[in-house]
Amino acid sequence: MGEQITLSNDAGALFHVPQAEFRRLLDLPLAPPERAALFADLCRLNTLYMITRAGSGHIGSSFSSLDIVSWLHLCVLRPGHDLYFSSKGHDAPGLYAVLTALGALPFEKIHGLRRLGGLPGHPDVAIPGMVANTGSLGMGISKAKGMAEADRVAGRPPRRLFVLTGDGELQEGQVWESLVSAANRHSDGIVAIVDHNKLQSDTFVRRVSDLGDLEAKFRAFGWSVMRADGHDIPAVAAALDALLALPGPRVLIADTVKGRGVSFMEHTALRPEQEFYRFHSGAPSRPDYARATQELADRINGRLAAAGAAPLALEVETVPATAAPPGVRLIPAYTEALLDAAERHPHLVALDADLILDTGLIPFRDRFPDRFIECGIAEQDMVSQASGMALAGLLPVVHSFACFLTARPNEQIYNACSEGKRIVFVGSLAGLLPAGPGHSHQSVRDLAAMGAMPGLTMVEPSCPAAVGPLLRWCLEAAPAASYLRLVSIPCDVPFALPDGWTPEPGRGTVLRPGRDGAVIAYGPVMLTEAWHALDRLEREHGLRLSLIDLPWLNRVDPDWLAETLTGMPLAVSIDNHFRIGGQGDRIAEALAARSGSPPLLRFCVDRLPDCGRNDEVLKAHGLDRDSLAAGILARLRP
Repeated sequence: MGEQITLSNDAGALFHVPQAEFRRLLDLPLAPPERAALFADLCRLNTLYMITRAGSGHIGSSFSSLDIVSWLHLCVLRPGHDLYFSSKGHDAPGLYAVLTALGALPFEKIHGLRRLGGLPGHPDVAIPGMVANTGSLGMGISKAKGMAEADRVAGRPPRRLFVLTGDGELQEGQVWESLVSAANRHSDGIVAIVDHNKLQSDTFVRRVSDLGDLEAKFRAFGWSVMRADGHDIPAVAAALDALLALPGPRVLIADTVKGRGVSFMEHTALRPEQEFYRFHSGAPSRPDYARATQELADRINGRLAAAGAAPLALEVETVPATAAPPGVRLIPAYTEALLDAAERHPHLVALDADLILDTGLIPFRDRFPDRFIECGIAEQDMVSQASGMALAGLLPVVHSFACFLTARPNEQIYNACSEGKRIVFVGSLAGLLPAGPGHSHQSVRDLAAMGAMPGLTMVEPSCPAAVGPLLRWCLEAAPAASYLRLVSIPCDVPFALPDGWTPEPGRGTVLRPGRDGAVIAYGPVMLTEAWHALDRLEREHGLRLSLIDLPWLNRVDPDWLAETLTGMPLAVSIDNHFRIGGQGDRIAEALAARSGSPPLLRFCVDRLPDCGRNDEVLKAHGLDRDSLAAGILARLRP
């Protein structure tokens, strides 16, 4: 155990509660609710430590649920029998803090949140104690029903299955689909707990898509319902006891505060003029971290003193703050391009799925409020609304993260494309990076998911200068629907498109000439890594390869490709995507159709994406500049 520490504003000092302190707490002669409340605050300290050290994570959702999760793990769950898992997933750091404190996970894992080989940003069954994966919201109750049915079919004694959901999550249609059959099957083992903290990704639930009378809605679906203050542990305990005595599926609506436990992080501290909550995602600033840690430590020490116990002993780690990565971003360029397009097209409307901050739509909403439609966390509904708008003469532009936009409403997108109308689907957070949130958010299958859509064209800009022209093509020249894929992270782009560049369907742009091979890629991440790989090959080995930006992800002009590769000994494709369905498939098809084509070397994501820091994940998948250079060199000079 480390010595007692006086907290300071030292920018490099991060503090965590060692496991011995948790053991000491659990041995104190406290009433169970007092012990759980103190345990939850210790877990808040470690949650804050993990997220700050990682540089990203979800504080608000972790803190709002920690009192409930602590009570469940200390006093409700029967080891080896009951199961608990989170459907919302953003609370993973808080759950990790609980499991490491109790020894269900190796304690040293608290130092590896969102790092390669550590703890992923969202729950993953590869981690001990994680019962189910999360990602796209709304799946949890359905998974619990499946587990209950598996117990019945296998003849096992029924288990109690506790599932935590978010309140924004209740906008997903699957939640309400899952309720009906649970009641019809009299699923006695399922207990859903709604972390009703009143906020979702961007702002208040009531501003996005008000849930109305939740108690009445759950009861109408045949569920037994109790409501309690989610931070009043005796009230939570009484409500759970009452629910567990009732037959059939049950739900506890727990009224909570996002960011509970640190006064300035609580959403109730928002000023009236504040629209957005600051601590949904991302790491706190170091001054905010120090203030929050001090507040938690002071409250913990007050409780320990009241119990006649020694003050809290923390351990300190020196972790310098990470500077914001350099580079340019595509989202601001997209915002400007969309505003410009909306001025030209009065029938253009923008639809959003609760990601207005991340997708760059705030300026559009503010300038064109009557043409902005906030759909909430309901992607299927959003896409079908867009279909109806297009059929009625509007020009809809549909926004979400690529991982959600292309997967959950895939059937609705197919239906919309079958109608032949012009709709633009804009998927941000595309590709392998950022890698911290984990594979549920790493969109490396979206091209495969969208590739068979009738008439749909997929494009990805390589730099800010390409965003406007490609969006304009999608809005004004595309024969039908299109998919604009946007990388969200900043990239230190070393290349530039020619002045006045305009997109030509199926054709790419040579960014640097060469004679020893041609590398074809797209988007700022892979083109940047490829550029530096080719620099190294030229500098160290005298090899000059051309680099080509091909923004057309499912269209390749075979004549252009043949002309571009004439005389080249090797063609290389680099995909920010799985092998199946990536641009490399389209290039391979075009090469196979012509005799005398050069061999094709492909780089791509070949397995479930790793979670971790961006640089280490690129390297782990062989897509960083050094790996690309080594792979190309091995092919050219075996």
